[in-house]
Amino acid sequence: MKKIITLLLCIATLHVFAQQSTIEDPRFKGLDTAFQRVLKNWHAAGFAVVVVQKNKVVYAKGFGYRNIAGRLPVTPNTLFAIGSCTKAFTSTLIGKLQQDGKLDIDKPVNNYLPSLKFYTDAMTNTITLRDMMSHRTGLPRHDLSWYFFSTMSVDSLMQRVQYMEPTYGIREKWQYNNFMFAAQGAVVEKLTGKSWEDNIKQSFFIPLGMTRSDLSIPELEKSDDIATGYEVKKDSIIKKQAYYHINGMAPAGAINSSVNDMAKWVITWINNGKYNGKEIIPARHRNEAMSSQSIIDAALPNKENPDIYFANYGFGWFLSSYEGHYRVEHGGNIDGFSASTCFFPSDSVGIVVLTNQNGSTVPGIVRNILADRMLNLKYHDWNSYLKSVADKGKKEAEKIEKEKKPSTSHNPATHSLADFAGSYTNPGYGTMHIYVSHDSLFLKTVTHTLWLRHANYDIFDVFDKDPKEGIDTSQMAGVKIQFGMNLSGDIDGLTSQLEGGLKPLLFTKGIEAKSISSNELQKYVGEYELGGITAKIYVKDGKTLYALVPGQPDYELIPLGNDKFALKVLSGYYLQFGPPGEAKITEATFIQPNGSFKAKKK
Repeated sequence: MKKIITLLLCIATLHVFAQQSTIEDPRFKGLDTAFQRVLKNWHAAGFAVVVVQKNKVVYAKGFGYRNIAGRLPVTPNTLFAIGSCTKAFTSTLIGKLQQDGKLDIDKPVNNYLPSLKFYTDAMTNTITLRDMMSHRTGLPRHDLSWYFFSTMSVDSLMQRVQYMEPTYGIREKWQYNNFMFAAQGAVVEKLTGKSWEDNIKQSFFIPLGMTRSDLSIPELEKSDDIATGYEVKKDSIIKKQAYYHINGMAPAGAINSSVNDMAKWVITWINNGKYNGKEIIPARHRNEAMSSQSIIDAALPNKENPDIYFANYGFGWFLSSYEGHYRVEHGGNIDGFSASTCFFPSDSVGIVVLTNQNGSTVPGIVRNILADRMLNLKYHDWNSYLKSVADKGKKEAEKIEKEKKPSTSHNPATHSLADFAGSYTNPGYGTMHIYVSHDSLFLKTVTHTLWLRHANYDIFDVFDKDPKEGIDTSQMAGVKIQFGMNLSGDIDGLTSQLEGGLKPLLFTKGIEAKSISSNELQKYVGEYELGGITAKIYVKDGKTLYALVPGQPDYELIPLGNDKFALKVLSGYYLQFGPPGEAKITEATFIQPNGSFKAKKK
């Protein structure tokens, strides 16, 4: 009996596969050869693709490998990270809340999330969810804040927003911003009392039968048939890339899915927000999400592509003309993975391409090849065309690099490497730790370790340090850092151009306190006379040393070791008790930018 049941299951499985087979459909003739060329030309590990028409899948297949070492093939059920293709899911949750009367997308988001503050009061009191969903808040990306300084807490990320400077006025220009989608997730959690993850599962995954999809790397790693991420080094070497834990930024890009699951999502959009007759996406939200809310950029058709003539943004969707057909699409990129989710609403055609290649052109090429066939358009060799564009861009970049005149100025740093070591913090980004190892300076964030190569004076070039591959000096991280000094000549911070269009961001060096007991603090307590002025040193709350100078506020003192303390609120100001190392303290030297002044203990 068991053998009969197994046989019946196998026959049923084969029958389902046969229904999805594309051998008899002339639109897909020769695709295997074409897609193998794509894999070869772009040195891609693998990809999966699905095509839907009206309410059914008409093509679904995997190419290449989901895991090269194990030679495991990609299938239509292989799970990939879809990155920013997640955004349409998140904005649709906002649409559902609007349908339920729980919010108005045209009212300031601060009404629903009072803890969310922006750089100015005008921004806080004006920016709406419509602005956030269509990337028109005036904020640039500020992506290194979440990418280098990742945190599990979305609330922690939201606290950073108030320190992020805009580059344009509200609604003045379209600028992509991941933080604004994380904030939408925070609004959803606030108004529903449930996590963003639970909302996604209950609103979409369960009713659509997206049983393979998940919302975190730990969930992904528990599944079978999952893709390993890869990147291309030195133009042709395929290297494994670690999964990136997006954590608190999840509403902007955390979903992992397969093309078979994503087909159900696209079918829903094509069919007026309904799946199997049940409304999943509110009609009002669907129409607005697919309509132009922001102009990305003004441009005219060019000779190469005369039928591509506008580029706008809706809610979590890019909108464009493709050969005269209205296209709704969004890409996705996260370490080791790239994606494209697209559909043509007037043609009832949808295409999803997922690849395990970092920053890949493959999804766009495959999408266009299939779109041409599904829309009955003339043949266009997208693979060769985009490869020639990429090769031309590479040659131009190499030419520019060769023509660069190397700097003849190379002056030594003003301090020893040890003086640069410490913790540096920017409230809009996070804390980085700089340390010395083997006569080199390194910078560590939550997610990355970087090597600092001295360039000139206190300026350093930054290179990524891969945990396995080490330092690749052929590729800079794209930023430099410059250390700064206070008036006493001590290193007190660093600046770096982490966001284009803004002045370099300042990271202030923190004072690292040494451990000291309450009993040890007592030896410093007393009155110290300095030129007729008496300074009082005392202990507060039994654990913190303070200095009180007549006419000035109380200064908290931070222990640095060897009887030296820093004034917490004044950079470059110190108290050195002495004689150093002695059990009995008889003097205190006030060290400040305009000199050092010795006071005798009474």
